[in-house]
Amino acid sequence: MVAAVADNGVIGVDGDIPWRIPEDFAHFKRTTLGHTLVMGRSTYDSIGRPLPGRTTIVLTRTPTWSADGVLVASSFDEALSLAEELPGDVMVAGGAAVYAAAMGRADEQVLTEVHQSPQGDTFYPSFDRSEWVESNREAHDGFDVVRWVRRGDHR
Repeated sequence: MVAAVADNGVIGVDGDIPWRIPEDFAHFKRTTLGHTLVMGRSTYDSIGRPLPGRTTIVLTRTPTWSADGVLVASSFDEALSLAEELPGDVMVAGGAAVYAAAMGRADEQVLTEVHQSPQGDTFYPSFDRSEWVESNREAHDGFDVVRWVRRGDHR
């Protein structure tokens, strides 16, 4: 899973990200390039297009929804099935409901910890930190990029 999370757990407000950190956008691109992104339809709509160099699977409850250049799934399990034949790793890119659906099955979380506490209406799901090991932390001005790896065999 890849996310930018404020100190108060906020990941979004009114369908947008409540901060602009170009360095984090570049990190997201480097981290996800060549992989398969799984995201909810609202997250996809906020981006507005498939991201270059990545395969995109959009989760939606609307069976007739489609967009050029993306695959569509109606459940997280269906998205994982579609991703089995696709290049790279499966990377969950939001929003909150998709992160929550993926949390129990994720091997890693790459979290940008944004040192702000903005108002928001969308939150990253809480997780039991005792089930995860912080394997890397890169400090930046105003944020840290932290890689969490799940302890042991969780499947």
